[in-house]
Amino acid sequence: MFTQSFTLSLFLFTLMGGLVPLQPARAQNATAILAKVDSVQNAFADMTANERMLITEASGTRKEREVLIKQKGSELRMVQFLKPAEVQGVGFLRISSDRQYLYLPAFRKVRRIASSSKSENFMGTDFSYEDMSQSTYLDDYEARDLKVSGDRYKLELYPRSGTDVTYAKLILYVSGSNHVIQKIEYFDDSGQQVKELNISNIENINGYWMGKTMEMKTLKNNHRTELILSDIEFDQGLSDSDFSERMLKRPIR
Repeated sequence: MFTQSFTLSLFLFTLMGGLVPLQPARAQNATAILAKVDSVQNAFADMTANERMLITEASGTRKEREVLIKQKGSELRMVQFLKPAEVQGVGFLRISSDRQYLYLPAFRKVRRIASSSKSENFMGTDFSYEDMSQSTYLDDYEARDLKVSGDRYKLELYPRSGTDVTYAKLILYVSGSNHVIQKIEYFDDSGQQVKELNISNIENINGYWMGKTMEMKTLKNNHRTELILSDIEFDQGLSDSDFSERMLKRPIR
């Protein structure tokens, strides 16, 4: 009787003891994986690419645009519309998370985007200004949970205390082989999923992993925006001065 009781107690003690450190260890591993995701996303010194943008309404009506993208490091990013004529010259500039600018040629003026406007959709797309500028996650979010399914990680991210972000939770699905994000689910304060981003056509281009196709869907109205990258070039020696209000206003030839 004593032996059976002791064995049972030892089993329960071992089980409970094993459960206590599980969550911290899982969170620690999730943090390490998220750090790797950030480093892979920003491994290059700089990048330029052409982008075909397809905006699809719930009715099926589609708009097509052509865009030029530039990025340096994890902070500096510029997006400029090339076609059609109605949006030609419109530009978006990110200097830092709290310094973002929009240029509208019709007004010939660069407008700073207020923090309260970061959740608004960018130029009729399903990407908000915050989505457009997000290039790292570890500064704004903490990874609290990790699940592994085959060759894919599932990370649950929650805003860090004091950070100014729109979403109450993100779920990232990440390739276990190259740490490239394959899918992101976005949740609001009520716990409802509001958007979904799927990333495909993932390739290694000159030593850098990148998804060449991204589709963001707004779930409440089935509105979608697809981004298809081409002519991707890395490490061209872009300078900080290439990411300025003056350059944002300069016509692209």
